[in-house]
Amino acid sequence: MKHFSKFLLAILVSVTFFASCDKVDPLTWNSTGINPGLYSSVPTLAAAPSDSDKTVITFSWMSPGYANDPATTKYVLQFDSAGRNFSKAVSATPVIGSLTKGFQAKEINAILLGFGFAFNVAYDVDVRLISSYGNNNEQRISNTVTLKMTPYLIPPKVVPPASGRLFLVGDATAGGWNNPVPVPTQEFGKIDALTYVGVFTLSAAHEYLVLPVNGDWSHKFSVSNKTLPGLNLGGDFGYDLSDNFPGPSAAGTYKITLDFQRGKFLVEPYTGPTIPSNLFMVGDATPGGWNNPVPVPSQQLTRLNSVQFQLATLPIVAGKEYLLLPVNGDWSNKYAVSDKTLPGLSAGGFFGYNLGDNFPGPGVAGNYKFDINFGVAKPGTPATASFKTTKL
Repeated sequence: MKHFSKFLLAILVSVTFFASCDKVDPLTWNSTGINPGLYSSVPTLAAAPSDSDKTVITFSWMSPGYANDPATTKYVLQFDSAGRNFSKAVSATPVIGSLTKGFQAKEINAILLGFGFAFNVAYDVDVRLISSYGNNNEQRISNTVTLKMTPYLIPPKVVPPASGRLFLVGDATAGGWNNPVPVPTQEFGKIDALTYVGVFTLSAAHEYLVLPVNGDWSHKFSVSNKTLPGLNLGGDFGYDLSDNFPGPSAAGTYKITLDFQRGKFLVEPYTGPTIPSNLFMVGDATPGGWNNPVPVPSQQLTRLNSVQFQLATLPIVAGKEYLLLPVNGDWSNKYAVSDKTLPGLSAGGFFGYNLGDNFPGPGVAGNYKFDINFGVAKPGTPATASFKTTKL
């Protein structure tokens, strides 16, 4: 009888054991993982140059719960200008295992400047996280976090000219090595504090230098080795280096851009509107109306350099229109806009050669300044130039 009781007890213990095994909680991992949630420590970022080496933003995220050792999970943060669906994303260095990543101000600034963002201007930036196994399998994408970020000005690689002006000299140019050079045709236009642009007719396979002071050989902007392959189309430049710039291999009209921030120059065929020797304003927005020829000098723009024209002041009639003419008294050709109804176009925008619409004039009467720049084109539309209207 005691033997039988012990047998029943053994059976009861076994049943209880297996029943308890059937009631374990579900496992918390999944071989394919789940989309990790992404969070930012701040919604906006406008660091100062003094913050360059400080950690100014930290991202954190949830584990995707893969069927692996969490210490081996790979995470990649991606940044892009908002609204592009990460089509031009910049990926940060991968993080292995950790659920956070901090960035120094200089790291974020480099990303923002890489997008071509202007200094001290706030932009919307999208950030997302991609998790995966260490071998990149089973990638899971987080939610997108949109932040307001402002790049700061960093010391330029090459110090820009104290004169605020630049001149082109050399046997690749129309003026040859004669110094001073002919102005305004061989002077660069200043686009901003660190960028200069000029459009010049260059001969084939010759050389040039860039001077901060016309007529003075004391200092120059130049290159260190003119024999480097491809340097005739762009590369590094500096102050008082040993070699001349090598000119293009084919003669033509070229746009030369000097970027002092990065210490880079770019030479490319000019594809913008024909740059005239003179420029005149005509239209019922002006005192002279649509009468052609227009009164000069009051409605003739001054050529400042190879790409820029300016009309320093002109009284404007409100809500009217105008055109720009390369030849006074001649209607054959004109500078105009493609669509005068575009919002804000009266204050500035882009124009082209022989387009279909008049420029829309300002809506408020008064004295205005007009700036024309053939060195700045609308992105994606190279056959354009820019204009700006400023109320005085």
